[in-house]
Amino acid sequence: MSEIRLYVTTTEALAGEILDLMTVCFGEEDLAIATTEVDEKNDVWEASVYMLADEEEAIRARLEDLFSADFADLEIQREVLPDIDWIAKSLEGLKPVRAGRFIVHGSHDRDKVRVNDLAIEIEAGQAFGTGHHGTTAGCLEVIGDVVRSRTVRNALDLGTGSGVLAIAVRKLKRVPVLATDIDPIAVAVAEGNARSNGIVEGIEFRVAPGFHSTAFGEYGPFDLIIANILARPLMKMAPQLVAHLAPGGSVILSGILASQRWKVIAAYNGAGLAHVRTIWRNGWVTIHLRHGRGLV
Repeated sequence: MSEIRLYVTTTEALAGEILDLMTVCFGEEDLAIATTEVDEKNDVWEASVYMLADEEEAIRARLEDLFSADFADLEIQREVLPDIDWIAKSLEGLKPVRAGRFIVHGSHDRDKVRVNDLAIEIEAGQAFGTGHHGTTAGCLEVIGDVVRSRTVRNALDLGTGSGVLAIAVRKLKRVPVLATDIDPIAVAVAEGNARSNGIVEGIEFRVAPGFHSTAFGEYGPFDLIIANILARPLMKMAPQLVAHLAPGGSVILSGILASQRWKVIAAYNGAGLAHVRTIWRNGWVTIHLRHGRGLV
């Protein structure tokens, strides 16, 4: 089935505002949204949402309603995308990504790995998380800091995607890791990635929507919880997430636009966590919070 891109053409500033609106509207759905620079000199940008052809009518109606108050003058344009493996194509020629001691690379860049690197090899696949996105790279950086400086006896990677973050924890420290995702395909991809990185034990992969699985009780509470998802679901699940955190434990959150960071921090402050650090990468933030009890 064809994939459709619905988009509006505007300025960089307005494209950012529209991206925030679309994130709120579509943030919990399996839809890709993005902003793209078209003409730097003339400040021309596009804000887009991607969908399958049979979803177009409903998504267009929602966009028209979303834009009716402040962006009614913008024309919603349409593009039919060719049947291409966009994940694989987007990774062609991408350079390795470094985040702390970690380097995330494809098989064609194995020669870029240095002696003291913690290398994670991830190929194009059907699951999110290659290290090139600001959220994944930000999580890798904070994982390195937390695991080196705090007591971490076990970890949870919630919404594991490609498994890159669970693999990173296990490579950095030989502690048990639970990696869950709502998508069975993502879980299968993540398991394969772990094996291709030489990890055959120590990471338990499970299909689980949110915290609806017996695995959390079996393997928790956790000294470290990583959730690279989206701001709205992160805020909703704050009480549940904190309930599975061990005293003194750390939480690393990402998938959050810079403009959303205070709402996410407020939700987790309200659930009993203290803000430690926020880092920025390409308009996205990664937030480290800690439990106030049992500090080590």
